[in-house]
Amino acid sequence: MSDGRDAPPAPPAHQFWWLHDARWYQGVLKRFGQDAANEINAEAIKFVARRAAMWYRRQSGTKFDEIPMKEFVELFGNVPPLMWTDDMYVADQVHLGEEEWESVVHFNYALKMLRAARALDGYECPCLEMRQGWFEGLGVSVCDSRVECLRTGGEACRFLAVRNGRSGNTAE
Repeated sequence: MSDGRDAPPAPPAHQFWWLHDARWYQGVLKRFGQDAANEINAEAIKFVARRAAMWYRRQSGTKFDEIPMKEFVELFGNVPPLMWTDDMYVADQVHLGEEEWESVVHFNYALKMLRAARALDGYECPCLEMRQGWFEGLGVSVCDSRVECLRTGGEACRFLAVRNGRSGNTAE
């Protein structure tokens, strides 16, 4: 029997988890310094990213190092949402060429929370480590570079990536 009240909405679990992460980062920062906080943060996010991408690779049954680039880029776009909800991370993956693509991150909740906590000074974005974890988890070798960063005043975070040596097509 209902008492006329609506059920509360589902809790924003991802946001609570990232809030935990932010407080953890600040605790390490206070106790051990900026370098330790940035280093441990990068190690942790790479680990989680690799696990998320490995799970996705197993679930999809896809050999990411063997598929055409356009398909790779489309499927790669499914990986970040494993770690963030749509309202926490907004990005586009743009196929540029035979083995090249650009990732454009328009919004990242972690940066919003760090800015709100006034904790951006000295913070080093672990984006490249996170992406390396994704690529390792997907079983691909990628040359990845950050071209622009929201944290440092860019309009977006931009990454230019080149997938190295598709199976049967590696030059060594």
